[in-house]
Amino acid sequence: MAHLISRKKPAYPISDYLRTYLERYGRIYDGGIRYDDLLRYNNAIPFYDEQGRDTLWSTVFYPELEQKEIHDRLRLTYALLKADGDFSIADHLYIDRIDLCLYGNTSPFRVRIVNALNDNFDYFYVKRVDANRIYGLELEHILSPNRINYFIWGDTIIEEHIIGIPGDDFLKDHMPTNRFDQVRLAKEFVKFNERCFVRLLGDMHAGNFVIDGTPDLEKWHYRIRPIDFDQQSHHWRKEVYLPECFPQNAPFVELVAEYLPEETIIQYQKEERALIANRMRVSHGRFQALMEVMQEDLIAPEENVRRLGVQLAEHYGDARFERCLTMGELVWCSTQIVLERSRPASVAFYLRAVMGHP
Repeated sequence: MAHLISRKKPAYPISDYLRTYLERYGRIYDGGIRYDDLLRYNNAIPFYDEQGRDTLWSTVFYPELEQKEIHDRLRLTYALLKADGDFSIADHLYIDRIDLCLYGNTSPFRVRIVNALNDNFDYFYVKRVDANRIYGLELEHILSPNRINYFIWGDTIIEEHIIGIPGDDFLKDHMPTNRFDQVRLAKEFVKFNERCFVRLLGDMHAGNFVIDGTPDLEKWHYRIRPIDFDQQSHHWRKEVYLPECFPQNAPFVELVAEYLPEETIIQYQKEERALIANRMRVSHGRFQALMEVMQEDLIAPEENVRRLGVQLAEHYGDARFERCLTMGELVWCSTQIVLERSRPASVAFYLRAVMGHP
């Protein structure tokens, strides 16, 4: 399972049908920064964290004559993202740093913006548009307990920073040591695993999600949130959509295997599926509208759809998956099974962890 995904995914354009949906729900703006504008940098240096470790991001710099224009447009972009274009909120803001991640699938830019009055800072991201990613963001917004803030301008997508500790950093420095918190973390991983599998969000290894911890009386409450949506409904392997299958996530799977008996795993899976079903019901038609678009869109090769459909049909014992022609149809079938209260995703994977991670 070490190489579930072996190559970068191509970017898929936004169809006219999808753009109409995005306009309907306020995801399109005219103005701000474009991705290509940020490519005009003339120098870059590696960015290291506080422990001196290479983050694989590079801080980029711009020619003096262009820097003011770029920074002003970034401040406008932030105002569009946070305040519906009210530029007055940016009066005391300045751009502190712009970083570029060259190893990422879409080579995103990360912008650090600071309030000059109190030194408080925030981040936002500038990326190339990709239809898979947009479907991933929309499904996260509708079907998860998390709200997602982003907008699109032309071929650029602007995304709000998702707060939390990256999963790989959490494993190194923040894993809980008491049994109660370990049980809570194991429970959240089961629920996260279920959410990803139901909506076919792939590539959720520890570097692609964050863990948000909230003090709760004497202990902690955890929530796992994806931060990379590029592999939404694209790959052909079922295991790509199960975070438990990635070797990087083995410590989380081991917590599940150690602290949660089979009946408890099934309980948490059923609870999460019931929550997803309820979110679909109360989305006021938004989920249905998204599915109508996604079922018609081509965001993966035909062979990927066919092979994944066969695996899902075998997993659920439901031949509907084998008749699907698009990834959107596979997601639709998966969510309909949730509404029908069918069996959870993958207890067998957790149980195998007792004998060693697959």
